[in-house]
Amino acid sequence: QVQLVESGGGLVQAGGSLRLSCAASGRTFSSYAMGWFRQAPGKERVFVAAISRGGTTVYADSVKGRFTISRDNAKNTVYLQMNNLKAEDTAVYYCAADTAMRGSPPLGYPHRYDSWGQGTQVTVSS
Repeated sequence: QVQLVESGGGLVQAGGSLRLSCAASGRTFSSYAMGWFRQAPGKERVFVAAISRGGTTVYADSVKGRFTISRDNAKNTVYLQMNNLKAEDTAVYYCAADTAMRGSPPLGYPHRYDSWGQGTQVTVSS
C-alpha cells in the first residue's frame, strides 16, 4: 500500500497563505488520482480538491478561487496552495490516493480513495 505523508500545516492569520505537500511512496504515483480532504473538530471529513492522473482538477465550492491543487510526478508529490485563508478553513487536512485506479466514484467522493495520510493541522486565526 502506498504511504502518504503530509506536511506544511501550521498557524496562520486570516488572509494569509500556506502550501501543503503530500509525498507518496511507490513507483506509479503518476497513475493515481489524488485528493485533499479536511476535517474540522466535531464535523465530518469533507472534500477540498482533487487532481486526476491527467491533471484535471476539481474543487469544493468553498475553496474555489483561493486554493490550487497541483502535482509533481517527478517528485511523487501533490500540493495544495491555500491563499486568502479564513477561520473556517481551520481543520486537519488529509491527502488521499486512488491507487486502485478505480475511475469511480467521482473525485470528490472519499470512497474513490484507498490510501490516506495521517493529516496535517491547519489553524487560521481571525
